[in-house]
Amino acid sequence: MSRQRPKTREGVRLNKFISHNTKYSRREADRLIGEEKVEVNGKVVTDLSTRIGEDDRVKVNGRFVKPRPMHEMTVVVYHKPKGELVTKRDPRGRRTIYDSLPKRFAHFVPIGRLDFASEGLLLLTDSPRVADILMRSNLERVYNLKLRGSITPAMEKAMQEGIRIKGKKGAHEKSEIDEMAFAPFFAYQILKNESNYSKIRVAIGEGKNRELRRFFAHFEREVLDLHRISFGGISLNNLPKGKTRFLTQKEYDDLHAFIKAQQEAEFLGKKKKQREEE
Repeated sequence: MSRQRPKTREGVRLNKFISHNTKYSRREADRLIGEEKVEVNGKVVTDLSTRIGEDDRVKVNGRFVKPRPMHEMTVVVYHKPKGELVTKRDPRGRRTIYDSLPKRFAHFVPIGRLDFASEGLLLLTDSPRVADILMRSNLERVYNLKLRGSITPAMEKAMQEGIRIKGKKGAHEKSEIDEMAFAPFFAYQILKNESNYSKIRVAIGEGKNRELRRFFAHFEREVLDLHRISFGGISLNNLPKGKTRFLTQKEYDDLHAFIKAQQEAEFLGKKKKQREEE
């Protein structure tokens, strides 16, 4: 059997593809790649940075990994409580969302993240391609936050105009990102503003890691509570914590229309790039 390092390409990381379409976590996928148990188009792959496209055929332990077509996708809403990690397995043994989700959703992919101390709406899907499109989108995400301290004019100016910050205040302890740019918020509503604590509802179009915690930490404000209440027009409504629901037909129709528009835009973008390179 031949061994070859595939050429670099656009697409999804191999470990992510395996994790999204099998029972294996990304860490386990990396181990399988390192043990030469993964093939791409008939060739054993050992490079952990390998990316694959839609036409590539992947085998794990001699069995083909079959991605689910987008038109057959299922999306569910999960009301994530505090104290759960958005990952398949945690090496430290902490609770994950998959400990609470019904077993039939064990292979579903989270669309974005909510950190351990955050709660609220989390979308999951059985289509990695759909997850990738939605995570990269600028669909509106709405959050309710409780802050220690007041909301200042400088904070409002940054929400209105955007800001670039340096430093790791509010970031995860293992984060290597020491600079982050924030686009202007779509909207914000101050619900309570006092010297000891404040409440605010914000709408943003990005999904960077611990983005809001880092934004407010820049202004020396600790986020005491963070609760996502909607994503792309899909809302929690009255869904209890720790429970799931399927999308309504209207939510599916809106989602299909958005994905179709995104695909058409990507296709036109690629065609334009090809013409420019010719």
